[in-house]
Amino acid sequence: MKDTLAHISNRDPALFADNALKVSATFWFLTAVIGLWIFVIYIVGYYAVPTLIGGAEAWTDTRLPGGENVYVPGDLIGNMAVVIHLAIAVIIMGFGPLQLIPLVRQRFPSFHRWNGRVYMATALATCLAGFYMIWVRKADSGNLAGDISITFDGILIILFAVVALRYALARDIVKHRRWALRLFMVVNAVWFLRIGYRLWIFLFNGPTQYFDTFFSIWRYGQYLIPLAILQLYFLTQDRAGTRGKFVMAIGLFIVTIFMGIAIYTTTVEGWFPNILRAVS
Repeated sequence: MKDTLAHISNRDPALFADNALKVSATFWFLTAVIGLWIFVIYIVGYYAVPTLIGGAEAWTDTRLPGGENVYVPGDLIGNMAVVIHLAIAVIIMGFGPLQLIPLVRQRFPSFHRWNGRVYMATALATCLAGFYMIWVRKADSGNLAGDISITFDGILIILFAVVALRYALARDIVKHRRWALRLFMVVNAVWFLRIGYRLWIFLFNGPTQYFDTFFSIWRYGQYLIPLAILQLYFLTQDRAGTRGKFVMAIGLFIVTIFMGIAIYTTTVEGWFPNILRAVS
């Protein structure tokens, strides 16, 4: 295999650069999918399992990421909004990545179309539920910057879903796929948020005096930075030469390594311990 790659690189450096870029992108995607599916296990284990064991009242000891109670007695609409938001998150993160796998699209076109419709519909629904939780239920009350960040992410989700659907209906597969990838980034912002601050804690051995500043920036970076990296990847595909593609491939590989570290630390130090506490 090594000799084959060396042969390709000597005979056609441009082809080798294209392949390197493709491999690094595939490596990033597979790592992200593993992390997303672990997060799905966390959502089910932390929120759903205690409910099955002890009913809705079991949620009184369960918290949202901001520290607020998941279940508020007497708040039927608010509680339903939380349930919808969490259930849809499982659908989006569990089945959404399948939309971006070319083999699935080619072998199972009907599934791809219907899964895409469900994906976009649930993305829009989780935005509406999220808007209600933020601005009506005040789930993150007291943090206006966080509320604005989540709202802006929701607006981007709606915008990208509409544009991706438009190109799908127009049968412009290339543009549809690119907007679907942008949608993938903003839909999964809550996941990027969690692994991002866990990576900070890992790199600096715990919260430092600059952690609050970092987190204030990362509230927006959770989706703007993945979008920026994705856009740079598109520009590299379209315009860069051999050297530029090599640089992008190496950069994307490094980003993926850090993302993998973040997924691991978040899993073993956050998600799994929380599940064990919730079901014990």
